[in-house]
Order: sequence, then structure tokens, then C-alpha cells
Amino acid sequence: MEKLLTRKEAARLLGISIDTLDAARINGQVSFVQYVENGCVYFTEQSLQEFIARSTHRAKPREVNTATTYRNPRSSARR
Repeated sequence: MEKLLTRKEAARLLGISIDTLDAARINGQVSFVQYVENGCVYFTEQSLQEFIARSTHRAKPREVNTATTYRNPRSSARR
């Protein structure tokens, strides 16, 4: 059986607050274990890994600006 993590342990592992973890749990973003209604809530490492995978977004490639610069070109007469 996989080790169950408390809310505090899971939040610390994810690097988020307990309130943020609770919001994700209530919104159905992370699965949890609760043996009795209104009882303690536990998380598995696998459910936290799945949550991280769903919450991870790929970085967008940086747009290369090929347009001319906004600066005025220097004249060759200046020195």
C-alpha cells in the first residue's frame, strides 16, 4: 500500500500553501483519500505527481522581433 501524506506534508512537498491545496482538492484538480465523511484528508504521491503533470505548462517560444528598431539611426556626421 502506498504511503498516505497529510495535507501539511502534501502542501510542503508541492511548495504551495494548505489553502491552495484545499482549493485544488475542492475543484477536483487533485485526487485524495478520505475514509469517513468530514474526516481527515490524505494524498498519495501518485496523485500529487499527476497534479503536477496537469499543472505543468510548456514554455512558449520567445518571439523574435525582426522589425527595425525604434531608435533613430545615427548620422555619420556626428562625432
